[in-house]
Amino acid sequence: MADIVVVGAGITGLAAAERLLQQEPGADILVLEGSPRVGGKLHVGDLAGQQIDLGAEAVLARRPEAVGLIDALGLTRESPAAVGASLWSRGALRPMPHDTLMGIPADAASLSEVLDAQEVARAGVEQPVQIDGDLSLGSLVEQALGPAVVDRLIEPLLGGVYAGDARELSAQACLPAAYDAVASGGTLTALAARAAAEPRSDAPVFASLVGGIGGLPIAVAEHLAAKGITIETDAMVRELRCVPDGFELTVGSARSPRTVRARALVLAAPAAPTARLLGQLAPASSQALAQIDYASMVLVSYAFERGTIPDDTSGFLVPPVEGRDIKASTFSSAKWPWLRKALPAYDVVRVSFGRAGEVRTLQRTDEDLAAAGLADLAQALGRSLPAPVDSRVQRWGGGLPQYAVGHLERVAAVRAGLPHGLVVAGGAYDGVGIPACIASAQRASDELLARIAGTTQESEE
Repeated sequence: MADIVVVGAGITGLAAAERLLQQEPGADILVLEGSPRVGGKLHVGDLAGQQIDLGAEAVLARRPEAVGLIDALGLTRESPAAVGASLWSRGALRPMPHDTLMGIPADAASLSEVLDAQEVARAGVEQPVQIDGDLSLGSLVEQALGPAVVDRLIEPLLGGVYAGDARELSAQACLPAAYDAVASGGTLTALAARAAAEPRSDAPVFASLVGGIGGLPIAVAEHLAAKGITIETDAMVRELRCVPDGFELTVGSARSPRTVRARALVLAAPAAPTARLLGQLAPASSQALAQIDYASMVLVSYAFERGTIPDDTSGFLVPPVEGRDIKASTFSSAKWPWLRKALPAYDVVRVSFGRAGEVRTLQRTDEDLAAAGLADLAQALGRSLPAPVDSRVQRWGGGLPQYAVGHLERVAAVRAGLPHGLVVAGGAYDGVGIPACIASAQRASDELLARIAGTTQESEE
């Protein structure tokens, strides 16, 4: 019997195992991953003979969790080049407005490149919003500053994080500072102005690794293996039961299942498989988890001959109201110095498809999506593009959880219904970014160890 089993070897599950090992060096910890590899949505693959990120490409460097893990492992951090980003709005690439908080302006006049005069005037006269429980972030901002701020700023920025619809996503969960400001009688504009007035740090906002952030889970797994932690891939957990001294898991294929026993569990899988495992064990938690929807997405990466793509911008976001196929593009070679050095003869670019509810777009073939991405990229740049030297299509089915209105209450219900000795962690709960997933893992691990210690103390007394 293992002391603790971690289900899921994405960055959340691996970070949970690392935290457990750090806090309890002698614990017998087993990590079970249903897929053939570790890393989850962090993944690298070949393009033009070079390994590049095919999933997330950066971490928020101003949060301590991810950079702390990177530094603890002795990995080489990479900062992005000092180039700005753009919005593809009203048929042209326009500079991203400054002094905004997730698109909320400190001064509406700064939006004149993106909004027309009437829309700027509306954003400049903030209207009061009645707060009575959670509401969507889009609704909150639209009532306060007008629909154009939502359509042309909030939507593309929030879409880059959640691939969701701003008018469906929870204000409390996605931008609690905005919700709290209005709920306490303040304004969104004043909130953004305070943020803009804070002393600016010279430290980069984002960070990656030389070779891509997809190397992080691989490095964590190697570190854990060196410390004696067993990580099994192709080890699907199919059933979960409570037994007198802990839990019993059915692992493996239906033809050749095996039983694994554990005193405690960390479930670090996405919401749907976690809900399935909890169906009989914790039905209330399972039902709450089943309400969390996911958006799918596709990333298409291209390698062009050097000089094809501008190197003075990191890329652009696309508001949904533009009606384009893609939602964003990253000029990866311009953004990441390590990639420019690794592939000096090529420009590497990637485009992303997929917002919540966009089923038809993602049903297209890889070839169609690659062609559509090229067409939109050429339209954005205002010129035709040569055929790429190489391209790579990566699909992420159910890639990003949707924090719909009432998300915090759903998460509280999930956790309240869990049996003793079992915790959950991951992007479905407290944040979708890599640092947030690591923080979720650390919180869950600390909570689990505290509960185990409390139980041990009670039994001794």
